Amino acid sequence: MRNEEKDRRVRPGWPRPALAALSGVLAGFTALAVAEPVAAAVRPQSGPVIAVGGASIDATPTAVKDWAIRHFGTDDKLVLQLGILAVLTLLALALGVLALRYRRVGAAGVLLFGAVGAAAAVSRPDSTGPVDALPSVVGAVAGALLLYVLVGRLTAAGRSAAPASDSAEETGDGLSVPAGWDRRGFVLAAASAAAASAAVGTVGRTLTTSRGQDAIASRENIVLPSPRSPARPLPGGAGLRIPGLSPFVTPNAEFYRVDTALVVPRVDATAWRLRIHGKGVQRPSSYSFDDLLRRELVERDITLTCVSNEVGGPYVGTARWTGVRLADLLAECGVKPPSRGGPADQLVSRSVDGMTIGSPVEDVMDGRDALLALGMNGEPLPFDHGFPVRMVVPGLYGFVSACKWIKDIELTTFDSYDPYWVKRGWARRAPVKTAARIDTPKPFARPRAGTVMVAGVAWAQHRGIDKVEVRVDDGPWQEADLAAEDTRDTWRQWSFPWRSTKGGHTLTVRATDRTGAVQTDRRARTVPDGASGWHSVVVTVD
Repeated sequence: MRNEEKDRRVRPGWPRPALAALSGVLAGFTALAVAEPVAAAVRPQSGPVIAVGGASIDATPTAVKDWAIRHFGTDDKLVLQLGILAVLTLLALALGVLALRYRRVGAAGVLLFGAVGAAAAVSRPDSTGPVDALPSVVGAVAGALLLYVLVGRLTAAGRSAAPASDSAEETGDGLSVPAGWDRRGFVLAAASAAAASAAVGTVGRTLTTSRGQDAIASRENIVLPSPRSPARPLPGGAGLRIPGLSPFVTPNAEFYRVDTALVVPRVDATAWRLRIHGKGVQRPSSYSFDDLLRRELVERDITLTCVSNEVGGPYVGTARWTGVRLADLLAECGVKPPSRGGPADQLVSRSVDGMTIGSPVEDVMDGRDALLALGMNGEPLPFDHGFPVRMVVPGLYGFVSACKWIKDIELTTFDSYDPYWVKRGWARRAPVKTAARIDTPKPFARPRAGTVMVAGVAWAQHRGIDKVEVRVDDGPWQEADLAAEDTRDTWRQWSFPWRSTKGGHTLTVRATDRTGAVQTDRRARTVPDGASGWHSVVVTVD
């Protein structure tokens, strides 16, 4: 009997606060793990981390978002999720220590964070209603119960109402407990909870993956018909073969991705529908994916640019897009542009994840190749880039044109509705600015003296590039050699054979578009309508 009692007791100096902190972390892990299968049953976007992450993105100041994109690029969402998990871990540690003295308060703290997750889930633009709160609520209840049980094991050795002694501690419940604790009970409960939570979380992730299988299968089963209006073959000399120069057509896997979706939507093309309605729409309509496939498909090379692209930045790329003319669909619905008496001057496109993007109706219907794209570089759209359907409008930055995972088009006015980015300080109208970039040599490169090939890309979508010039240090501007032009909606490659001399040098580039406008040297940040300024690189010639 004494040996058994000895096994159940440890010295008062045992670090119970550390074990209480561990209990908090286990409780948090359990809450997130239990939320996984519930979110899989409801919808993946209703999970607490995703919901809170989405709400965090919406609440983040524009300058901070711009900084995150600039420094983390397409990994910004991963960094955000890791940051959320880090904060939750610290809070869980604190709640565990608090629960050691105030057991019920610690458990209530877990419930409080569940309430935050639930509120974030039901307030998301893509929320389906109160049911979205279930993952956070169920997970929080499981985590609170576990924390209450584990801390109970840390104060379970002889809990009674007896007077406290020198080896006893007063709890938040007003009871005295011995300084010893139920080691076996704690270890058993903690290990069991960790194993069970891991298993439940794995089941949840498996269910989430299986839920997206219909979408994956629908994409795999798509065979894009040959376009009736194919893109013309690339002219000879449009793509220069210079080491370090961006390829003319950007591979799908390398195409930039900038959006707010923490979880890439997996939409089943067989169930997808697009609704067109709103002001000036005489015949509201709905289209299925097969409806679009049966229409006249066109194929066009178009360069897209993100408004978050800094001077010389990577968020620009060219792809061969296959889709239907958006203007044709709008005309069938009775829509007229403002120049022809139409009452709507803004087209608001909505994504399945709740994103809203506003485009000028006049630009969409002025004859340019504004598309509802179904394909990218000869295959159905990748999920990352908007499968099953997205908008592509040449000449406009993506935040006012390139809605991915589109499901709804509403005709309205700029005066009556502000879409997502406009509410956050970005411009309502944002044509792409004329720009040029040096791809090679890279900044701080050390080429050898002699002829150094300087090369890069320039773009001014829907206006076209007329000239590119390069300046070495403070010398005169010298005209670069332009590659052949594909269309005015694509970028152009350029090259400049520089007869270099030893020492440090600054290379600067600027472009002139087909309207005769020279790229401005005025430096501007990306907000509100895109960065401007000349791109320069510093090199040292050996």
